[in-house]
Amino acid sequence: MLHAKGSLLTIDVSDRSTSTTDIGDALSQFIGGRGIATKLAHDRIPFNADPLGPKNRAYISAGPLQQSQMSFTGRMNMTGLSPLTNGLLSTNAGGYLSRNFVGTGYSVVEIIGASDELVAIHISDEGVEFEEVPDLAQATVPEVTDAMNERHELESENLVTIGPAGENLVRFACPITYDSRAFGRGGLGAVLGSKNVKTISFNGDSEPPLGIDEDIQSELHREAATTDDMMKRQGTTAGTEFINDTFSLPTRYFSEQSFEHVEDIGGNAVEEKKYKKEACSVCAFACKLPTKDEDRDLTTEGPEFETVFSFGSNCGIGDVVDVMQSNELCDHYGMDTISCGNSVAAYLEAHDDFGNAERVHELVENIAYRRDEGDLLAEGVNRFHDELEVDNFTVKGMEFAAHDGRAIHGQGLSYAVANRGADHMYSTMLGLEYNGEINPEGTAGKAETLIEQENHHAIRDSGIFCAFSGDYFTEKQKETIFEADYDELLTVGSRVIELERHFNNQRGMDAEEDRLPYDLPDLQESIQEYYELRGWNDDGTVPESNVDGFATADD
Repeated sequence: MLHAKGSLLTIDVSDRSTSTTDIGDALSQFIGGRGIATKLAHDRIPFNADPLGPKNRAYISAGPLQQSQMSFTGRMNMTGLSPLTNGLLSTNAGGYLSRNFVGTGYSVVEIIGASDELVAIHISDEGVEFEEVPDLAQATVPEVTDAMNERHELESENLVTIGPAGENLVRFACPITYDSRAFGRGGLGAVLGSKNVKTISFNGDSEPPLGIDEDIQSELHREAATTDDMMKRQGTTAGTEFINDTFSLPTRYFSEQSFEHVEDIGGNAVEEKKYKKEACSVCAFACKLPTKDEDRDLTTEGPEFETVFSFGSNCGIGDVVDVMQSNELCDHYGMDTISCGNSVAAYLEAHDDFGNAERVHELVENIAYRRDEGDLLAEGVNRFHDELEVDNFTVKGMEFAAHDGRAIHGQGLSYAVANRGADHMYSTMLGLEYNGEINPEGTAGKAETLIEQENHHAIRDSGIFCAFSGDYFTEKQKETIFEADYDELLTVGSRVIELERHFNNQRGMDAEEDRLPYDLPDLQESIQEYYELRGWNDDGTVPESNVDGFATADD
Protein backbone atom coordinates (compact mmCIF):
# COMPACT_ATOMS: atom_id res chain seq x y z
CA MET A 1 0.00 0.00 0.00
CA LEU A 2 1.28 3.45 -0.89
CA HIS A 3 2.21 5.51 2.15
CA ALA A 4 4.12 8.66 3.04
CA LYS A 5 7.89 8.47 3.24
CA GLY A 6 10.07 10.19 5.79
CA SER A 7 10.82 9.95 9.48
CA LEU A 8 9.12 11.47 12.50
CA LEU A 9 10.79 14.66 13.76
CA THR A 10 10.16 15.28 17.47
CA ILE A 11 10.80 18.79 18.75
CA ASP A 12 10.84 19.35 22.52
CA VAL A 13 10.44 23.08 23.02
CA SER A 14 11.05 22.75 26.77
CA ASP A 15 14.78 22.15 26.33
CA ARG A 16 15.12 22.97 22.59
CA SER A 17 16.05 19.40 21.67
CA THR A 18 15.15 17.31 18.64
CA SER A 19 15.17 13.65 17.65
CA THR A 20 14.12 11.55 14.67
CA THR A 21 12.33 8.19 14.66
CA ASP A 22 11.79 5.67 11.89
CA ILE A 23 8.01 5.15 11.69
CA GLY A 24 7.94 3.15 8.45
CA ASP A 25 6.03 0.20 9.93
CA ALA A 26 3.29 2.46 11.31
CA LEU A 27 3.12 4.42 8.05
CA SER A 28 2.58 1.18 6.14
CA GLN A 29 -0.56 0.59 8.21
CA PHE A 30 -1.85 4.18 8.42
CA ILE A 31 -0.71 5.80 5.11
CA GLY A 32 0.09 9.29 6.44
CA GLY A 33 -1.72 12.51 7.28
CA ARG A 34 -4.53 12.04 9.79
CA GLY A 35 -3.94 8.27 9.94
CA ILE A 36 -0.34 8.28 11.10
CA ALA A 37 -0.87 11.34 13.33
CA THR A 38 -3.81 9.63 15.04
CA LYS A 39 -1.70 6.53 15.64
CA LEU A 40 1.16 8.59 17.09
CA ALA A 41 -1.15 10.67 19.25
CA HIS A 42 -2.97 7.59 20.54
CA ASP A 43 0.32 5.96 21.55
CA ARG A 44 2.24 9.00 22.80
CA ILE A 45 -0.18 11.45 24.43
CA PRO A 46 -1.07 10.34 27.97
CA PHE A 47 -4.76 9.52 28.23
CA ASN A 48 -5.06 11.90 31.21
CA ALA A 49 -3.18 14.80 29.61
CA ASP A 50 -4.43 18.38 29.97
CA PRO A 51 -5.11 19.71 26.46
CA LEU A 52 -3.40 22.98 27.44
CA GLY A 53 -0.61 21.32 29.42
CA PRO A 54 2.91 20.33 28.38
CA LYS A 55 2.03 16.63 28.08
CA ASN A 56 -0.24 17.27 25.12
CA ARG A 57 1.44 16.97 21.72
CA ALA A 58 0.76 18.62 18.39
CA TYR A 59 1.32 16.72 15.14
CA ILE A 60 1.72 18.21 11.67
CA SER A 61 1.69 15.54 8.97
CA ALA A 62 1.61 15.00 5.23
CA GLY A 63 0.33 12.08 3.22
CA PRO A 64 1.93 10.42 0.20
CA LEU A 65 -0.02 12.57 -2.28
CA GLN A 66 1.77 15.69 -1.07
CA GLN A 67 4.86 14.20 -2.73
CA SER A 68 3.06 14.30 -6.12
CA GLN A 69 2.20 17.05 -8.60
CA MET A 70 -1.48 16.14 -8.66
CA SER A 71 -4.44 18.51 -8.35
CA PHE A 72 -6.53 18.32 -5.17
CA THR A 73 -3.49 17.49 -2.99
CA GLY A 74 -2.42 20.86 -1.57
CA ARG A 75 -3.48 20.03 1.97
CA MET A 76 -1.89 19.22 5.35
CA ASN A 77 -3.11 17.60 8.57
CA MET A 78 -2.81 18.62 12.22
CA THR A 79 -3.73 16.38 15.18
CA GLY A 80 -3.75 16.80 18.95
CA LEU A 81 -5.83 16.73 22.10
CA SER A 82 -8.51 19.40 21.66
CA PRO A 83 -9.06 22.06 24.35
CA LEU A 84 -12.57 22.53 22.92
CA THR A 85 -13.83 18.92 22.88
CA ASN A 86 -11.37 17.37 25.38
CA GLY A 87 -10.86 14.53 22.89
CA LEU A 88 -8.46 13.58 20.13
CA LEU A 89 -8.99 15.70 17.05
CA SER A 90 -7.60 16.17 13.54
CA THR A 91 -8.07 19.12 11.23
CA ASN A 92 -6.60 20.07 7.88
CA ALA A 93 -5.84 23.12 5.77
CA GLY A 94 -5.06 23.94 2.17
CA GLY A 95 -2.72 26.50 0.74
CA TYR A 96 0.90 26.11 -0.28
CA LEU A 97 2.48 24.63 2.85
CA SER A 98 2.47 20.97 1.82
CA ARG A 99 5.32 20.98 -0.70
CA ASN A 100 7.50 23.07 1.62
CA PHE A 101 6.77 20.61 4.41
CA VAL A 102 7.65 17.45 2.49
CA GLY A 103 10.75 19.21 1.20
CA THR A 104 12.19 18.98 4.70
CA GLY A 105 12.27 15.19 4.33
CA TYR A 106 9.93 14.41 7.22
CA SER A 107 6.49 12.82 7.11
CA VAL A 108 5.41 14.00 10.59
CA VAL A 109 6.56 16.75 12.94
CA GLU A 110 5.70 16.36 16.62
CA ILE A 111 5.80 19.34 19.01
CA ILE A 112 6.10 18.42 22.70
CA GLY A 113 6.72 20.20 26.00
CA ALA A 114 6.33 23.94 26.59
CA SER A 115 8.77 26.78 26.06
CA ASP A 116 9.51 29.41 28.72
CA GLU A 117 9.78 32.05 25.99
CA LEU A 118 7.70 32.76 22.90
CA VAL A 119 9.53 30.95 20.13
CA ALA A 120 9.64 30.46 16.37
CA ILE A 121 10.78 27.06 15.07
CA HIS A 122 12.55 26.85 11.72
CA ILE A 123 12.62 23.39 10.12
CA SER A 124 14.64 22.62 7.00
CA ASP A 125 16.33 19.61 5.45
CA GLU A 126 19.49 20.78 7.19
CA GLY A 127 18.10 20.80 10.73
CA VAL A 128 16.00 22.74 13.26
CA GLU A 129 16.64 26.23 14.62
CA PHE A 130 14.90 27.99 17.49
CA GLU A 131 14.36 31.75 17.55
CA GLU A 132 13.03 33.60 20.58
CA VAL A 133 10.46 36.14 19.39
CA PRO A 134 9.18 38.11 22.41
CA ASP A 135 8.66 41.09 20.11
CA LEU A 136 5.94 39.11 18.29
CA ALA A 137 3.82 38.60 21.40
CA GLN A 138 0.15 39.25 20.51
CA ALA A 139 1.10 39.87 16.86
CA THR A 140 -1.49 39.05 14.21
CA VAL A 141 -0.83 36.36 11.62
CA PRO A 142 0.10 38.83 8.81
CA GLU A 143 2.40 40.71 11.19
CA VAL A 144 4.27 37.47 11.92
CA THR A 145 4.53 36.75 8.19
CA ASP A 146 5.99 40.21 7.58
CA ALA A 147 8.55 39.70 10.36
CA MET A 148 9.60 36.25 9.11
CA ASN A 149 9.92 37.57 5.57
CA GLU A 150 12.10 40.48 6.66
CA ARG A 151 14.32 38.36 8.92
CA HIS A 152 14.55 35.08 6.97
CA GLU A 153 12.94 35.65 3.54
CA LEU A 154 10.20 33.21 4.51
CA GLU A 155 6.80 33.60 2.87
CA SER A 156 3.29 32.85 4.15
CA GLU A 157 3.38 29.48 2.38
CA ASN A 158 6.33 28.43 4.55
CA LEU A 159 4.57 29.16 7.84
CA VAL A 160 2.12 27.75 10.36
CA THR A 161 1.32 30.64 12.70
CA ILE A 162 -0.94 31.44 15.63
CA GLY A 163 -2.40 34.86 16.24
CA PRO A 164 -3.34 36.50 19.54
CA ALA A 165 -6.19 34.01 20.02
CA GLY A 166 -3.76 31.10 20.20
CA GLU A 167 -1.49 32.88 22.67
CA ASN A 168 -4.51 33.78 24.80
CA LEU A 169 -5.71 30.16 24.78
CA VAL A 170 -9.03 30.78 23.08
CA ARG A 171 -10.46 27.27 22.93
CA PHE A 172 -11.27 27.53 19.22
CA ALA A 173 -8.05 29.27 18.18
CA CYS A 174 -6.54 27.78 15.04
CA PRO A 175 -3.14 27.76 13.37
CA ILE A 176 -3.06 29.60 10.05
CA THR A 177 -0.94 29.01 6.96
CA TYR A 178 -0.72 31.21 3.87
CA ASP A 179 -2.22 33.99 6.05
CA SER A 180 -5.78 32.77 5.40
CA ARG A 181 -5.91 28.95 5.31
CA ALA A 182 -6.96 27.67 8.71
CA PHE A 183 -6.45 24.38 10.54
CA GLY A 184 -9.87 25.35 11.69
CA ARG A 185 -11.74 23.20 14.13
CA GLY A 186 -11.04 22.18 17.71
CA GLY A 187 -8.57 24.73 19.07
CA LEU A 188 -5.15 23.40 18.07
CA GLY A 189 -3.99 27.02 17.88
CA ALA A 190 -4.44 27.17 21.64
CA VAL A 191 -2.35 23.99 21.94
CA LEU A 192 0.54 25.71 20.16
CA GLY A 193 -0.11 28.79 22.30
CA SER A 194 0.14 26.71 25.47
CA LYS A 195 3.56 25.59 24.25
CA ASN A 196 4.60 29.20 23.54
CA VAL A 197 5.12 28.40 19.84
CA LYS A 198 4.26 31.44 17.73
CA THR A 199 5.19 30.14 14.29
CA ILE A 200 6.77 27.11 12.62
CA SER A 201 8.49 27.41 9.24
CA PHE A 202 9.21 24.67 6.72
CA ASN A 203 11.76 25.03 3.95
CA GLY A 204 13.72 22.41 2.04
CA ASP A 205 14.13 20.49 -1.20
CA SER A 206 14.76 16.95 0.06
CA GLU A 207 11.37 15.32 -0.37
CA PRO A 208 11.64 11.52 -0.52
CA PRO A 209 11.03 10.01 -3.99
CA LEU A 210 7.63 8.40 -4.45
CA GLY A 211 6.24 6.82 -7.62
CA ILE A 212 2.61 7.69 -8.42
CA ASP A 213 0.87 6.77 -11.69
CA GLU A 214 1.58 9.71 -14.03
CA ASP A 215 -1.41 9.04 -16.28
CA ILE A 216 -3.83 9.45 -13.38
CA GLN A 217 -2.03 12.58 -12.21
CA SER A 218 -2.37 14.08 -15.70
CA GLU A 219 -6.00 13.01 -16.02
CA LEU A 220 -7.00 14.56 -12.68
CA HIS A 221 -5.09 17.74 -13.46
CA ARG A 222 -6.82 18.03 -16.84
CA GLU A 223 -10.26 17.43 -15.30
CA ALA A 224 -9.60 19.99 -12.59
CA ALA A 225 -8.48 22.58 -15.14
CA THR A 226 -11.23 22.13 -17.74
CA THR A 227 -14.39 21.27 -15.82
CA ASP A 228 -17.13 23.90 -15.61
CA ASP A 229 -17.91 23.70 -11.89
CA MET A 230 -19.83 26.34 -9.94
CA MET A 231 -17.41 25.75 -7.05
CA LYS A 232 -14.70 27.42 -9.13
CA ARG A 233 -16.73 30.63 -9.14
CA GLN A 234 -18.39 30.61 -5.74
CA GLY A 235 -16.59 28.00 -3.64
CA THR A 236 -18.81 26.35 -1.04
CA THR A 237 -21.17 29.35 -1.05
CA ALA A 238 -22.56 28.07 -4.37
CA GLY A 239 -25.26 26.11 -2.55
CA THR A 240 -26.31 28.76 -0.02
CA GLU A 241 -29.63 29.77 -1.58
CA PHE A 242 -30.55 26.16 -2.44
CA ILE A 243 -29.92 25.01 1.14
CA ASN A 244 -31.81 27.97 2.57
CA ASP A 245 -34.83 27.47 0.33
CA THR A 246 -34.98 23.65 0.23
CA PHE A 247 -33.57 22.44 3.54
CA SER A 248 -32.37 24.70 6.34
CA LEU A 249 -29.95 27.57 6.91
CA PRO A 250 -29.73 28.06 10.71
CA THR A 251 -30.60 31.64 11.52
CA ARG A 252 -30.41 33.84 14.62
CA TYR A 253 -28.66 31.29 16.78
CA PHE A 254 -30.59 28.29 15.46
CA SER A 255 -33.99 29.76 16.37
CA GLU A 256 -35.05 29.90 12.70
CA GLN A 257 -34.20 27.76 9.70
CA SER A 258 -34.19 30.21 6.81
CA PHE A 259 -32.80 33.72 6.34
CA GLU A 260 -34.71 36.47 4.57
CA HIS A 261 -31.51 38.20 3.38
CA VAL A 262 -29.85 35.06 2.02
CA GLU A 263 -29.35 36.60 -1.44
CA ASP A 264 -27.27 39.37 0.11
CA ILE A 265 -24.74 36.94 1.65
CA GLY A 266 -24.93 33.87 -0.63
CA GLY A 267 -22.97 32.65 -3.62
CA ASN A 268 -23.85 35.44 -6.04
CA ALA A 269 -23.08 38.13 -3.48
CA VAL A 270 -19.71 36.53 -2.75
CA GLU A 271 -18.91 36.10 -6.45
CA GLU A 272 -19.59 39.80 -7.03
CA LYS A 273 -16.78 40.59 -4.58
CA LYS A 274 -14.34 38.07 -6.07
CA TYR A 275 -11.52 39.82 -7.93
CA LYS A 276 -9.18 37.03 -9.05
CA LYS A 277 -8.67 33.27 -9.10
CA GLU A 278 -6.82 31.44 -6.32
CA ALA A 279 -5.94 27.80 -5.69
CA CYS A 280 -3.92 25.51 -3.44
CA SER A 281 -0.52 24.05 -4.25
CA VAL A 282 -0.31 22.46 -7.76
CA CYS A 283 -4.13 22.40 -8.02
CA ALA A 284 -5.86 23.48 -11.24
CA PHE A 285 -9.35 23.52 -9.71
CA ALA A 286 -8.89 27.07 -8.34
CA CYS A 287 -11.91 27.13 -6.02
CA LYS A 288 -10.74 29.77 -3.54
CA LEU A 289 -12.42 33.12 -3.08
CA PRO A 290 -10.15 36.18 -2.95
CA THR A 291 -12.63 39.01 -2.36
CA LYS A 292 -12.43 42.75 -1.85
CA ASP A 293 -14.62 45.74 -1.16
CA GLU A 294 -13.26 49.07 -2.37
CA ASP A 295 -15.53 51.21 -0.19
CA ARG A 296 -14.22 49.70 3.04
CA ASP A 297 -10.71 49.04 1.71
CA LEU A 298 -11.20 45.41 2.71
CA THR A 299 -9.44 42.47 1.08
CA THR A 300 -9.82 38.91 2.34
CA GLU A 301 -10.15 35.30 1.17
CA GLY A 302 -13.70 34.12 1.47
CA PRO A 303 -16.12 33.86 3.10
CA GLU A 304 -16.90 30.22 2.46
CA PHE A 305 -20.37 28.82 3.19
CA GLU A 306 -19.71 27.97 6.84
CA THR A 307 -18.68 31.56 7.55
CA VAL A 308 -21.66 32.91 5.62
CA PHE A 309 -23.77 30.88 8.05
CA SER A 310 -21.90 31.52 11.30
CA PHE A 311 -21.32 35.27 10.88
CA GLY A 312 -24.20 35.87 8.47
CA SER A 313 -27.55 34.17 8.99
CA ASN A 314 -26.83 32.90 12.51
CA CYS A 315 -25.91 36.43 13.63
CA GLY A 316 -28.74 38.01 11.65
CA ILE A 317 -26.23 39.83 9.43
CA GLY A 318 -27.45 40.44 5.86
CA ASP A 319 -24.46 42.25 4.34
CA VAL A 320 -21.76 40.15 2.68
CA VAL A 321 -19.11 42.81 3.37
CA ASP A 322 -19.82 42.58 7.10
CA VAL A 323 -19.34 38.82 6.83
CA MET A 324 -16.12 39.36 4.87
CA GLN A 325 -14.84 41.59 7.65
CA SER A 326 -15.62 38.98 10.32
CA ASN A 327 -13.81 36.42 8.19
CA GLU A 328 -10.74 38.65 7.88
CA LEU A 329 -10.64 39.34 11.62
CA CYS A 330 -10.71 35.61 12.38
CA ASP A 331 -7.88 35.00 9.91
CA HIS A 332 -5.76 37.78 11.42
CA TYR A 333 -6.36 36.74 15.01
CA GLY A 334 -6.27 32.99 14.26
CA MET A 335 -9.75 31.66 15.10
CA ASP A 336 -12.16 29.10 13.66
CA THR A 337 -14.97 31.04 11.99
CA ILE A 338 -17.62 28.41 12.80
CA SER A 339 -17.06 28.24 16.55
CA CYS A 340 -16.32 31.95 16.84
CA GLY A 341 -19.39 32.96 14.83
CA ASN A 342 -21.67 30.64 16.80
CA SER A 343 -20.27 31.94 20.09
CA VAL A 344 -20.97 35.49 18.97
CA ALA A 345 -24.45 34.46 17.80
CA ALA A 346 -25.16 32.97 21.24
CA TYR A 347 -24.17 36.29 22.83
CA LEU A 348 -26.45 38.20 20.44
CA GLU A 349 -29.29 35.82 21.34
CA ALA A 350 -28.76 36.47 25.04
CA HIS A 351 -28.75 40.25 24.50
CA ASP A 352 -31.40 40.47 21.75
CA ASP A 353 -28.91 42.18 19.45
CA PHE A 354 -29.06 40.24 16.17
CA GLY A 355 -28.00 42.20 13.09
CA ASN A 356 -25.55 44.50 14.91
CA ALA A 357 -22.47 44.10 12.71
CA GLU A 358 -20.41 46.64 14.59
CA ARG A 359 -20.98 44.73 17.82
CA VAL A 360 -20.10 41.46 16.09
CA HIS A 361 -16.71 42.78 14.99
CA GLU A 362 -16.05 44.20 18.44
CA LEU A 363 -16.85 40.83 20.03
CA VAL A 364 -14.52 38.98 17.65
CA GLU A 365 -11.63 41.21 18.71
CA ASN A 366 -12.55 40.91 22.38
CA ILE A 367 -12.58 37.12 22.11
CA ALA A 368 -9.12 37.05 20.53
CA TYR A 369 -7.66 39.14 23.34
CA ARG A 370 -9.97 37.76 26.06
CA ARG A 371 -11.18 41.26 26.89
CA ASP A 372 -14.40 41.95 28.78
CA GLU A 373 -17.18 39.55 27.67
CA GLY A 374 -14.75 38.05 25.18
CA ASP A 375 -13.04 36.19 28.00
CA LEU A 376 -16.23 34.20 28.57
CA LEU A 377 -17.03 33.68 24.89
CA ALA A 378 -13.48 32.41 24.28
CA GLU A 379 -14.42 29.29 26.27
CA GLY A 380 -16.93 28.16 23.64
CA VAL A 381 -20.69 27.67 23.81
CA ASN A 382 -20.56 24.42 25.78
CA ARG A 383 -18.81 26.15 28.68
CA PHE A 384 -20.72 29.45 28.75
CA HIS A 385 -24.27 28.62 27.64
CA ASP A 386 -25.62 28.29 31.20
CA GLU A 387 -24.28 31.70 32.22
CA LEU A 388 -25.85 33.38 29.18
CA GLU A 389 -29.02 31.26 29.47
CA VAL A 390 -28.96 30.10 25.85
CA ASP A 391 -29.36 26.64 24.36
CA ASN A 392 -26.23 24.53 24.10
CA PHE A 393 -25.91 23.97 20.34
CA THR A 394 -22.82 21.79 20.48
CA VAL A 395 -21.88 18.11 20.34
CA LYS A 396 -18.93 16.99 22.47
CA GLY A 397 -18.22 20.67 23.03
CA MET A 398 -17.91 21.55 19.35
CA GLU A 399 -20.21 24.15 17.84
CA PHE A 400 -22.44 23.08 14.95
CA ALA A 401 -21.64 23.55 11.31
CA ALA A 402 -24.25 25.04 8.98
CA HIS A 403 -25.65 21.80 7.57
CA ASP A 404 -28.65 21.38 9.84
CA GLY A 405 -29.25 17.90 11.24
CA ARG A 406 -32.82 18.92 12.03
CA ALA A 407 -33.46 18.94 8.26
CA ILE A 408 -31.01 16.28 7.00
CA HIS A 409 -31.27 13.57 9.61
CA GLY A 410 -28.38 11.39 8.46
CA GLN A 411 -26.10 14.36 9.00
CA GLY A 412 -27.64 14.74 12.44
CA LEU A 413 -26.76 11.10 13.19
CA SER A 414 -23.22 11.83 12.00
CA TYR A 415 -22.91 14.78 14.37
CA ALA A 416 -24.09 12.62 17.26
CA VAL A 417 -21.53 9.83 16.87
CA ALA A 418 -18.58 11.66 15.27
CA ASN A 419 -15.45 11.63 17.41
CA ARG A 420 -14.96 15.33 16.59
CA GLY A 421 -18.52 16.29 17.50
CA ALA A 422 -20.61 18.66 15.37
CA ASP A 423 -18.17 18.84 12.44
CA HIS A 424 -19.73 18.48 8.98
CA MET A 425 -16.52 17.20 7.36
CA TYR A 426 -16.28 14.05 9.47
CA SER A 427 -18.62 12.13 7.17
CA THR A 428 -20.49 14.57 4.87
CA MET A 429 -23.69 12.57 4.90
CA LEU A 430 -25.07 15.98 3.93
CA GLY A 431 -24.08 15.57 0.27
CA LEU A 432 -26.04 12.33 -0.12
CA GLU A 433 -29.12 13.91 1.45
CA TYR A 434 -28.92 17.20 -0.45
CA ASN A 435 -28.69 15.44 -3.82
CA GLY A 436 -31.48 12.98 -3.05
CA GLU A 437 -29.31 9.86 -3.11
CA ILE A 438 -30.75 9.02 0.30
CA ASN A 439 -33.92 10.36 1.87
CA PRO A 440 -33.09 13.16 4.30
CA GLU A 441 -35.95 12.10 6.59
CA GLY A 442 -35.16 9.76 9.46
CA THR A 443 -32.02 8.08 10.75
CA ALA A 444 -33.11 4.43 10.47
CA GLY A 445 -31.02 2.33 8.11
CA LYS A 446 -28.35 5.00 7.62
CA ALA A 447 -25.68 3.69 10.00
CA GLU A 448 -23.99 1.48 7.39
CA THR A 449 -23.70 4.34 4.90
CA LEU A 450 -22.43 6.61 7.65
CA ILE A 451 -19.67 4.15 8.56
CA GLU A 452 -18.51 3.90 4.95
CA GLN A 453 -18.50 7.71 4.71
CA GLU A 454 -16.48 8.06 7.90
CA ASN A 455 -13.96 5.43 6.80
CA HIS A 456 -13.59 7.04 3.38
CA HIS A 457 -13.05 10.47 4.88
CA ALA A 458 -10.38 9.11 7.20
CA ILE A 459 -8.56 7.82 4.10
CA ARG A 460 -9.09 11.15 2.33
CA ASP A 461 -7.49 12.95 5.28
CA SER A 462 -4.64 10.43 5.41
CA GLY A 463 -3.86 10.53 1.68
CA ILE A 464 -4.30 13.57 1.72
CA PHE A 465 -6.74 14.63 -1.02
CA CYS A 466 -9.27 17.45 -1.04
CA ALA A 467 -13.00 16.95 -0.45
CA PHE A 468 -13.68 18.68 -3.77
CA SER A 469 -11.96 15.82 -5.61
CA GLY A 470 -14.93 13.52 -4.98
CA ASP A 471 -16.48 14.01 -8.44
CA TYR A 472 -13.15 13.50 -10.21
CA PHE A 473 -11.08 10.99 -8.21
CA THR A 474 -12.73 7.58 -8.73
CA GLU A 475 -12.49 4.45 -6.58
CA LYS A 476 -10.54 2.74 -9.34
CA GLN A 477 -8.04 5.59 -9.50
CA LYS A 478 -7.62 5.46 -5.73
CA GLU A 479 -6.98 1.73 -5.90
CA THR A 480 -4.32 2.28 -8.57
CA ILE A 481 -2.60 5.13 -6.77
CA PHE A 482 -2.67 3.58 -3.31
CA GLU A 483 -1.88 0.10 -4.66
CA ALA A 484 -4.72 -1.42 -2.63
CA ASP A 485 -8.30 -2.58 -3.02
CA TYR A 486 -10.86 0.02 -2.03
CA ASP A 487 -12.16 -2.22 0.76
CA GLU A 488 -8.61 -2.46 2.10
CA LEU A 489 -8.42 1.34 2.15
CA LEU A 490 -11.72 1.51 4.03
CA THR A 491 -10.28 -0.89 6.59
CA VAL A 492 -7.42 1.52 7.18
CA GLY A 493 -9.98 4.31 7.62
CA SER A 494 -11.82 2.21 10.17
CA ARG A 495 -8.60 1.79 12.18
CA VAL A 496 -8.25 5.56 12.37
CA ILE A 497 -11.83 6.03 13.58
CA GLU A 498 -11.40 3.30 16.21
CA LEU A 499 -8.13 4.74 17.55
CA GLU A 500 -9.75 8.16 17.92
CA ARG A 501 -12.72 6.64 19.74
CA HIS A 502 -10.53 4.39 21.90
CA PHE A 503 -8.40 7.35 22.99
CA ASN A 504 -11.53 9.33 23.89
CA ASN A 505 -12.93 6.31 25.76
CA GLN A 506 -9.85 6.31 27.98
CA ARG A 507 -10.70 9.93 28.85
CA GLY A 508 -14.17 8.88 30.04
CA MET A 509 -16.11 9.56 26.86
CA ASP A 510 -18.75 7.00 25.85
CA ALA A 511 -22.35 6.82 24.64
CA GLU A 512 -23.31 9.66 26.99
CA GLU A 513 -21.48 12.06 24.67
CA ASP A 514 -23.20 10.72 21.52
CA ARG A 515 -26.21 13.00 21.75
CA LEU A 516 -27.86 15.98 20.08
CA PRO A 517 -29.61 19.06 21.49
CA TYR A 518 -32.72 18.09 19.49
CA ASP A 519 -34.73 14.94 18.79
CA LEU A 520 -34.56 12.92 15.57
CA PRO A 521 -36.61 9.88 14.54
CA ASP A 522 -35.10 6.58 15.69
CA LEU A 523 -31.89 8.28 16.79
CA GLN A 524 -31.04 6.04 19.74
CA GLU A 525 -31.77 2.87 17.78
CA SER A 526 -29.59 4.14 14.93
CA ILE A 527 -26.74 4.95 17.30
CA GLN A 528 -26.91 1.43 18.70
CA GLU A 529 -26.92 0.02 15.16
CA TYR A 530 -23.85 2.12 14.43
CA TYR A 531 -22.04 0.65 17.47
CA GLU A 532 -23.05 -2.89 16.48
CA LEU A 533 -21.84 -2.50 12.88
CA ARG A 534 -18.58 -1.03 14.13
CA GLY A 535 -18.12 -3.98 16.50
CA TRP A 536 -18.17 -1.71 19.54
CA ASN A 537 -19.76 -2.21 22.94
CA ASP A 538 -23.29 -1.04 23.69
CA ASP A 539 -21.93 1.89 25.71
CA GLY A 540 -20.04 3.26 22.71
CA THR A 541 -16.63 2.02 23.81
CA VAL A 542 -14.12 0.19 21.61
CA PRO A 543 -13.08 -3.31 22.73
CA GLU A 544 -9.36 -3.54 23.39
CA SER A 545 -9.09 -6.37 20.87
CA ASN A 546 -10.11 -3.95 18.10
CA VAL A 547 -7.01 -1.81 18.56
CA ASP A 548 -4.48 -4.53 19.31
CA GLY A 549 -1.95 -5.63 16.73
CA PHE A 550 -1.16 -2.30 15.07
CA ALA A 551 2.50 -1.35 14.63
CA THR A 552 3.66 0.49 17.73
CA ALA A 553 4.50 4.18 17.62
CA ASP A 554 5.60 4.57 21.24
CA ASP A 555 8.55 6.75 22.30
